[in-house]
Amino acid sequence: MTTETTVDLAALGERFTRDPYPVYAELRARGPVHRVRIPEGTDAWLVVGYEEGRAALADQRLSKEWSNASPALGVSQVASGRSMLSSDAPVHTRLRKLVTREFTPRRMQQLVPRVRQMTEELLDTMLALPGRGTDLVESLAFPLPMSVICELLGVPFLDRQTFRAWSNIVVSSVDAAERGAAADGMNGYLAGLVDDKRAQPGDDLMSALIHTADEEGDRLSVEELMGMAWLLLVAGHETTVNLISNGVLALLTHPEQLAALRADPGLIDNAVEEALRYTGPVETPTYRFTTCPLDIGGTVIPGGGELVLVALADANRDPDRYPDADRFDITRDARGHVAFGHGIHYCLGAPLARIEAAVAIGSLLERCPELALDADPEELTWRTGMLIRGPEGLPVRW
Repeated sequence: MTTETTVDLAALGERFTRDPYPVYAELRARGPVHRVRIPEGTDAWLVVGYEEGRAALADQRLSKEWSNASPALGVSQVASGRSMLSSDAPVHTRLRKLVTREFTPRRMQQLVPRVRQMTEELLDTMLALPGRGTDLVESLAFPLPMSVICELLGVPFLDRQTFRAWSNIVVSSVDAAERGAAADGMNGYLAGLVDDKRAQPGDDLMSALIHTADEEGDRLSVEELMGMAWLLLVAGHETTVNLISNGVLALLTHPEQLAALRADPGLIDNAVEEALRYTGPVETPTYRFTTCPLDIGGTVIPGGGELVLVALADANRDPDRYPDADRFDITRDARGHVAFGHGIHYCLGAPLARIEAAVAIGSLLERCPELALDADPEELTWRTGMLIRGPEGLPVRW
């Protein structure tokens, strides 16, 4: 077993929050596994590098079940209910089977006209603003994914700003008490939402999840419905918000790549893949816990519920997998990236996120030929914590 001192990522403060990639690269040069203290104050094992990270994501000896977390970690689950994100096979297999048919690439493609219509309406409103400038997160990157997932689930009445505030705290705050209070508010709200849908079902995904059984008659329990509502609403907008804002920021700070995309709009799908690789919205995925000792690259991580994090942000910047990995290049073959994870927990909503990002960024560039960043990139503030990566705001002008 390799022994080493704990790397205190929390102590790196804003420098690490703003640009974690050099820190991960330095760790990767020393080996694939490191003992770290994360900004939330908990000690964890961090896996860096592409091959080791991808293997860890698919290793089912690393459990997503919170019951397998060591009490010594001092961490607790904030999401209510039980979802695919906090379960292992065979429970995960069963839950995923009940919702997979609603998220096939073919069904997602059927949403393209509606996503395009929503995008155009948001851009109409944005371009009518006085001053020819706005915060793109407020005007497009947040409202589009939130509108899409609310319509898909059948909850157009959702109090979006309140829900957004809770969601931001739950996925980004490093303060446990603040996260707990936000989670309590969200849990109560979602319980009411599920009750309303049960009483008044409609032609939507949430009603289908409540009332539809599979061939064997299996249905989601109340606890599982709560977990699914949490997962679909939070994951269904948070990742896409930051994919859009990160992608636009990457283009605006790489003018030659922006010019190439403007010259050939057909590159938009490839540009989205490169944005996912280069500056993906999930820095490290949700927690995994050891169920037995694991040897990764010569370092033995003990069993007994140790916390393991996989640095997706570093795996996608590993030069052994992607030559010149720190260069943003929309013509690159970025396939194989792990921005959406890997293995049984691969993101169910990946097809929808790709569609929303391609439509949003493509339409934005078409409608705003003179789009430019309206702030010093070094002055942007970034989401805290190690789960979601993205700017809190993105000032642009046109």
